[in-house]
Amino acid sequence: MSSRPLSGGIEAVSAAVLAMSRQLEVREVLQTIVASARELLDAEYSALGVPDDNGGFAQFVVDGVSEDQWKAIGPLPRQHGILAAMLHEATPRRLADVRDFESFAGWPRAHPVMKDFIGMPVMDGDEILGALFLANKRRDKPHDGVSGFTQEDEDLLRILADHAAIALTNARLYERSRELTLAGERARIAHELHDAVSQKLFSLRLTAQAAAALVDTDPARAKSELRHVRELAAEAADELRTVVVELRPAALDEDGLVATLRTQARVLDRVHSASVTFHAGQVRALPASQEEALLRVAQEAMHNALRHAHAATVGVTLESRDKGARLRVSDDGRGFDPHAVRRAGRHLGLVSMRDRADGVGGRLTVQSEPGKGTVIEMEVPGG
Repeated sequence: MSSRPLSGGIEAVSAAVLAMSRQLEVREVLQTIVASARELLDAEYSALGVPDDNGGFAQFVVDGVSEDQWKAIGPLPRQHGILAAMLHEATPRRLADVRDFESFAGWPRAHPVMKDFIGMPVMDGDEILGALFLANKRRDKPHDGVSGFTQEDEDLLRILADHAAIALTNARLYERSRELTLAGERARIAHELHDAVSQKLFSLRLTAQAAAALVDTDPARAKSELRHVRELAAEAADELRTVVVELRPAALDEDGLVATLRTQARVLDRVHSASVTFHAGQVRALPASQEEALLRVAQEAMHNALRHAHAATVGVTLESRDKGARLRVSDDGRGFDPHAVRRAGRHLGLVSMRDRADGVGGRLTVQSEPGKGTVIEMEVPGG
């Protein structure tokens, strides 16, 4: 084995590790791992299975198979054949023809034909997090008679699997910490709502009942009780408003909308390979609810462009519009058909963005075509 190809392979592994480290969500880490492995070993197909406790897979991510092909194949595979052997024995496997494996039982009708095979467990210490599978080496290279995949391929895949274990563990920890943070925040809000609001609502109910009972017998006292109802209702509304204001991103209150958007664009530009830019004109201060809605829509649009549309460039602009403002997020990603998405009832992110715009009296427009990028604009009228 010459050192030159291995050196080039290590550089490719480094690029793959960098790509994995940029992802925080488990599903996206898995997708980055399988795509990186397929490119690294120049295979036609790659997959990563994360086992569950019931003989199946909690997650199974593939690369090289189209969405239509995947749907035609059917449900997730079970842990059988070479998949089971990889998970149970936790050792690498290279085969000249996976169909000759002792417990091979065939594939679903729509499954692509696979021949030469390499598999590598993804482990955290003694725990098997999953297994990487690759099939059908694409380049015509001399091999060692065991498989189209070489010993060098196996060495590189082992390095990638070691780093994949770290990336996957970090992503799981991140999601768990986020869940705990959200759970803690929900508990705090529920506690505050109970302590600060529920007693007032209970008093309001009792006072309203008393006023209703006095309407016929003592109208003057009933009128006094109704005034008390109005005061209690106002106090309850103030308490609710206080809790809701606390949910606003702190940066909005401290830095304002323009500075917050600029900071977020810079961070995304730094951690993603895509170019993320932000431009703003002279934008007057807006009501707090509108600023938060604009920020959330911008965040969702940038997330979609970088994580789902795989855009190379993302541009965010914020400018004054009459007494309000207009936000524009454009990307050169894969795009989609907005009408087809609406008919299919998917893209909940778009639904959420529209709801946020409607909730502050604004308007959201989406322009996109498959292969031609996406432009999302949101206008708010101002206060």
